[in-house]
Amino acid sequence: MSEIKETKAQRVERLKREKNAWEHFDEIRAFARRGHASIPPEWLGTYFRSWGVYTQGDGAGVVGGSNGEGKATPFFMVRIRIPNGLLSSQQARTIADLAERHARGVADITVRQNVQLHWVTIESLPDVLEALWRVGLTTTGACGDVARNITGCPLAGFDAHEHCDASPLALELNGQLGGNSEFYNLPRKFKVSITGCRSWCTYPEINDVGLTAVTRKRLHRDEVGFSLRVAGGLSTDPHLGVRLNAFVRWEQAVPVVRGVAELFRESEVLRQNRERARLKFLFLQHGWTADSFLAALQDRLGFALDPAEPEDLPSDIHRDHVGIHAQKQQGLSYVGANVLRGRITPEQLRTAANLSDRYADGHLRNTIVQNLLIVNVPNEHAARVAGELTAVGLPVRASAFARGTVACTGSEFCKLALTETKGFARWLTEELDQRLPGFQEQLKLHITGCPNSCGQHWIADIGIEGKKVKVDGRMVDAYYFCVGGSVGEFASIARPVGFRCAASEVPEAIERLLREFNEQRASGENLRHFFARHSNEQIRGWLAGESVAAVERDAAAGPVPMGVEG
Repeated sequence: MSEIKETKAQRVERLKREKNAWEHFDEIRAFARRGHASIPPEWLGTYFRSWGVYTQGDGAGVVGGSNGEGKATPFFMVRIRIPNGLLSSQQARTIADLAERHARGVADITVRQNVQLHWVTIESLPDVLEALWRVGLTTTGACGDVARNITGCPLAGFDAHEHCDASPLALELNGQLGGNSEFYNLPRKFKVSITGCRSWCTYPEINDVGLTAVTRKRLHRDEVGFSLRVAGGLSTDPHLGVRLNAFVRWEQAVPVVRGVAELFRESEVLRQNRERARLKFLFLQHGWTADSFLAALQDRLGFALDPAEPEDLPSDIHRDHVGIHAQKQQGLSYVGANVLRGRITPEQLRTAANLSDRYADGHLRNTIVQNLLIVNVPNEHAARVAGELTAVGLPVRASAFARGTVACTGSEFCKLALTETKGFARWLTEELDQRLPGFQEQLKLHITGCPNSCGQHWIADIGIEGKKVKVDGRMVDAYYFCVGGSVGEFASIARPVGFRCAASEVPEAIERLLREFNEQRASGENLRHFFARHSNEQIRGWLAGESVAAVERDAAAGPVPMGVEG
């Protein structure tokens, strides 16, 4: 009788059942003593992930490999979990020191307010983890089939227009879900966002659970609670979160999120296929609806939630907090710096930390669009802080292209990416600034190196997805275009328009498209409305400079591997 081979999903599920890697730091120490060759495959492929550690490529583009995944090198990406983006000056300096000593000076702010280090060796890993622990940071649960970093508004407590400061709830949820063995073995990653702001700057629409504050009248007083969305996510099957008919009171927020996490944990149907294991697939493939999910959740909670209240959908596109803005605390401002493509140096981190100590109170914030803020700056010092940030390459005033650009890790380090993204993002924004000087329209330009959408191209005005094409007999980086994605008032998944070109041709294509927008837009019309009223054929023709036939997105022949998401 032939032996029945485990599927990938079965193997991962077996390994997680057999060991909670969080309880085995001693093994990581042993690997560090014995060297990279001593690390078994189950650690490299599964157990390290729950520690926030991934294998990485060679720093110059994917090498070797098979089945859509590049060959790993003996180095690691280490993701640091930063709940709600809350970062102290001491923590920022520690990250800067670790990046300098152990990561070749490379640090990236991610789209979940984390910071990633690269080039970390197994010999250095225990020292890196322990240094982070000493300043109250951890990597635990930053990757893997666990509750990922809890995201929240970086201006929680400072925003003059917020419904509430929801950061205490984000921190409580982080304590209950992050590193908790009850939630070590989920079917796949589980992402939570909670915000009290009106701009929904955490993109709740693409989280497994998104709580957004609303205010209702009760007995002649205002009561702040939350709207509840579930099952949002991007990757290869984008799905905007489904709003449930529920008003979540402040004291119910933590039990509700735990309840959703428990429903997810116990969904055995989601453990059969790694590529179909996110919460959204209950809706996409298994017939769940908003009503059936709410009923299951209330059964688990043991109490009913009040019906949903009306909410105001945000219309702002950027939600990025770049610039100098007044806080609700009189006499104080925050200063938001643009970190192009999320790449930040040790010098820049130290400068931000020092400015925060010198002119404010030692508090910084990461944002989900890969930027960095200094809060509680006295108004009289705000311009000086902005000037010193700008002097080290962290501009407080940025062009529409630099401000709106987001880039995933790309083939520089990610073994799954098809294209290099970080250097490309810098070049692309510089090219567009030269081609379209003074372009003012709010624009989200997202770059992702593979179909996994870690660069969130599905919710961008212009989203480009990495491909490979043959030019003059050799394979080169290329990008496939999607347009019209957004969140909030204009929420929609970007639509593929059937156009693909070599990476070197992308600036010219975008220039042609945006020139048509400038010339043909109706009075007051924004990009979202403009794209919505033009056909794929028209947009494709503008991108190409001529009428061209549509091309397919060239989906992978086999399943797309699960990538390194922020």
